[in-house]
Amino acid sequence: MEKISSLSIDIETYSDIDLKKSGSYRYSESQNFEILLFAVSVNNGSVEVYDLACGETIPEEILMALTDDGVIKWAFNANFERICISNWLRKNYPERFVSYSITEDTVGNYLNPASWRCSMIWSAYMGLPLSLEGVGAVLGLEQQKMKEGKDLIRYFCIPCAPTKTNGGRTRNLPHHAADKWTLFKEYNKRDVEVEIAIQRKLHHYPVPEFIWEEYSLDQEINDRGITIDLDVVNNAIALDEASKAELSAEMKDCTALENPNSVLQLKNWLAENGMVTDTLGKKAVAFLIKDAPPEIKRVLELRLQLSKSSVKKYTSMKDTLCADGRARGMFQFYGANRSGRWAGRHIQLQNLPQNHIPDLEEARSLVKTGNYEALQLLYEDVPDTLSQLIRTAFIPKDGYKFIVCDFSAIEARVLSFLAGETWRIDVFETGGDIYCASASQMFHVPVEKHGQNAHLRQKGKIAELALGYGGSTGALNAMGALDMGLMENELAPLVASWREANPSIVKFWWDVDRAAKKAIQHRTEVETHGIRFIYRSAMLFIELPSGRRLCYVKPRMGENQFGGESITYEGTGNTKKWERIESYGPKLVENITQAISRDILAYAMRTLSHCFIVAHVHDELIIECPTAVSLKSVCEQMGRTPPWIKGLSLRADGYETMFYKKD
Repeated sequence: MEKISSLSIDIETYSDIDLKKSGSYRYSESQNFEILLFAVSVNNGSVEVYDLACGETIPEEILMALTDDGVIKWAFNANFERICISNWLRKNYPERFVSYSITEDTVGNYLNPASWRCSMIWSAYMGLPLSLEGVGAVLGLEQQKMKEGKDLIRYFCIPCAPTKTNGGRTRNLPHHAADKWTLFKEYNKRDVEVEIAIQRKLHHYPVPEFIWEEYSLDQEINDRGITIDLDVVNNAIALDEASKAELSAEMKDCTALENPNSVLQLKNWLAENGMVTDTLGKKAVAFLIKDAPPEIKRVLELRLQLSKSSVKKYTSMKDTLCADGRARGMFQFYGANRSGRWAGRHIQLQNLPQNHIPDLEEARSLVKTGNYEALQLLYEDVPDTLSQLIRTAFIPKDGYKFIVCDFSAIEARVLSFLAGETWRIDVFETGGDIYCASASQMFHVPVEKHGQNAHLRQKGKIAELALGYGGSTGALNAMGALDMGLMENELAPLVASWREANPSIVKFWWDVDRAAKKAIQHRTEVETHGIRFIYRSAMLFIELPSGRRLCYVKPRMGENQFGGESITYEGTGNTKKWERIESYGPKLVENITQAISRDILAYAMRTLSHCFIVAHVHDELIIECPTAVSLKSVCEQMGRTPPWIKGLSLRADGYETMFYKKD
């Protein structure tokens, strides 16, 4: 066999663990996990399928290549192949398995991600769909992913229900449907062929090497995982069940409904009692409570408590938990392909409820010990308390602590720097409060957080959060301006005041708009504010200071809903379908600002890669470290300004804790 420099791989597997619920780490850890088919192309040659389920074996040279860091391994969603092959090798070829990092780390069960490449990440980098089928269709590949795949996977890869027809078996094997098995092998082979075709199609647009280094670090963080306090999780689930049973019983007493959880039955009951509503969504119920008479108010309060769904995250923790007590695979690299930000998976750390309980540690100890009576006595709303305690189920391993560190107002700093809004830059450099400063600039009076004109700070805050990317009164409403006490007639003047106070940011929006339009219309390259806009081969690239590029597929000029000229491009829209999407200057500024903020976080992750980073949430890092590690030192390292954006003022703040929380 020729010297192997690269492998393109696709595997078909079986496990009794639900992959969607539990992720590839827990899925492939099962004693019943096995690789059924192993399709591989060596050096982009013809694809061979090894039928492991029927007794075939993988050649020695390929086994050696799997653990050779000098051989690049390609796959679509390579995390799945790498983790499954890791567990398969450890079980079947323990003498062949080689891991990475140091013994104190918790990545020892997995192959080194440094030599793995993912064609799904390449697709995401190019602004393409995150599915093999979707990429193949958009690129118009000659060979497409076979549509029969889902049915074949359902037949061979997951347990089946025992019936009289199938003789009571709980699993379908190759000999149970030889024709399907033959087709399954073709499907396995085709996936590798499509993956190789994607690589060939995109070879003129290679992913920069530093992005693959970031991907490797991302995989290391996913491999490391984070410890779950199983006492907190198990007791929280049990306490929630007890609370829901009591609340349902009280709801039944109050309403005499057969099923008080039924939306239709409750809406009818409310209508009969003089309160008509189209929806029982949380916001609507919270609004109705304000003016409800006592007997209806209590029913609505019960509805809110019973509809608390965030405690389901405790169940997700159990589903994802590996044998060593750590949850893994929680982050999707390049999950948001407009900015390249990470997306959450499984437990979804990106949308955990905040905690505002003053005695958080005491509340946590009651849950950890399963003390329902005390919890109910001290905390009126048990579901809400359990929801606020979700973060605290994440703990460091024995002898270690968490350092939680995040950037201060990162997007506002980046936006101000790019636009050259000097008064805002001065606020950040002198450590001022941007919300007070913004209100002061807007209303032309001094504003102090706990001093003169303090009431204006809230208006400054809501304006800052809603208006930086071209938002108007609708953005203020969406951000909850009316719920925060602002009046409807205050919104338009607030927008005008903020824009008047930030002329450089407003100018930045429209400079970006003009640059992007010019690049598309004249098929050329334009630069503004240190950002390059490049039209090439029916693609618009926006090159960021880091050297990373954002990609917009098949851009062209179109017409917006107001009859004006706008930019459109192809991408995955809000409906999750591939469609033409409209954009304009302020929206592009949002993409750019969030993308640069993401690059700054990635730079900090690489700066701190010698630490055990176990998780990251938006602009925050969670580091598991020995108790002697200095918090100040970690914050200083995280707050270093990358060399590619000199002059940007950054600040990182943090705290130490023995369980995760929002400080």
